[in-house]
Amino acid sequence: MNYQPIGWLRTPFKALDKMPFQPPGTGSACGRIELRPDLAEGLRALDGFSHVIVIYHFHCQTDVRLSVTPFLDDCVHGLFATRAPCRPNPIGLSVLRLCQSNGLILEVEGVDMLDETPLLDIKPYVPLFDHPRGEIQTGWLESSAAQVVTVRSDSRFGSND
Repeated sequence: MNYQPIGWLRTPFKALDKMPFQPPGTGSACGRIELRPDLAEGLRALDGFSHVIVIYHFHCQTDVRLSVTPFLDDCVHGLFATRAPCRPNPIGLSVLRLCQSNGLILEVEGVDMLDETPLLDIKPYVPLFDHPRGEIQTGWLESSAAQVVTVRSDSRFGSND
């Protein structure tokens, strides 16, 4: 596999210790997507959507850990039961509000990644496709999810884009 960035995420977060852990912790942090010029045609009709799913590369992440203590818990969990960035394939995913589309620049809200993060893909958020049916369970996170708005990044997992 060989992936090339389709653009870059520009955010106000230049340092790991100043950035939020997930979009709910950002409040209304705004950023922008700068798409490569050769991909401009791919943005046609995207401005009709209120939200986009962005898939990106944790470009500052170097270590892999299969067991982690997540930021909202004191117990060790398997990596795949968390959103920790220290993954075998350092790929991140966020749902962002699409505020405005200006040519190759998309103004977005809810950014939770480091500035200059390489963007791998953009997909429109479609509730019919993306919102699962049935009862939703969030495992160990049920008891501490409300804390996400106050927690900031730290060095336990290395970089967190």
